[in-house]
Amino acid sequence: MSKKMQVDLNGKVAIITGAGGVIGKATAMEFARNGAKVIIAGRTLSTLEATRDEIREAGGDCTAVTADISNKVQTVTLVETAIKQYGGLDILVNNAGIGAGPEERKNFWEFSDDLWDKIIAIDLNGVYYCSKPAAKYMIEHGGGCIINVASITGIVPLRLQCAYVAAKAAVINLSKAMALELADKGVRVNVIAPGSVLNETLKEVFYSDKERTEAMLSHIPMHRTGEPAELAAMACFLASDDASYLTGSVHVVDGGWICGYTRNF
Repeated sequence: MSKKMQVDLNGKVAIITGAGGVIGKATAMEFARNGAKVIIAGRTLSTLEATRDEIREAGGDCTAVTADISNKVQTVTLVETAIKQYGGLDILVNNAGIGAGPEERKNFWEFSDDLWDKIIAIDLNGVYYCSKPAAKYMIEHGGGCIINVASITGIVPLRLQCAYVAAKAAVINLSKAMALELADKGVRVNVIAPGSVLNETLKEVFYSDKERTEAMLSHIPMHRTGEPAELAAMACFLASDDASYLTGSVHVVDGGWICGYTRNF
């Protein structure tokens, strides 16, 4: 399924973190296709370079930067790199995040403290660390847009994922606080809260066998997982001037998952 969002991002400079994942890659490609100059950040250079080359081959402008967003020094460097490379910064997409793998999911009283610290450091602190230097630049240079990728688990928690749930809920309220403080300074802050989005891991989890597939999809009214391009389309819209009156809003993209129970009685 291909979703092509047509917006005007010509001349805009965007940083996208977590660009080694499917949502980050799709967002980077859509931003570039709509005219933005894109800095993609992540932990694995080879993955980033493959995306960079794909964007360049399609005629886009992209730079790959390795960065650990849980490190405040590296986030400042990331923002400075964008400004030096392209002369400014208009859009920040805080997409990077991690969760607990299937074998790591436990009741909160048994959950690994080390894993808790790691997830909070990336999923929550990373948003804070990246947003600070970006917002300061945007305030001083006429405005901008920050998009934070949370999760529906920040709205409706799931079992056995206490750190991820806590971090994503915090990202949502942090984003609203940021929006309040930045609204009169020309900087918009919005949230995308995805449901299940198809990647290689989910292909195995959701589609390993027919019975399991049906069980996993039964709680989604649209009866399918989301496509990365569908999240990218939302990000493009929020980054564009078409969303000029949106700030502090949470945009759920989940196929109806959190609307309510879908079972037949």
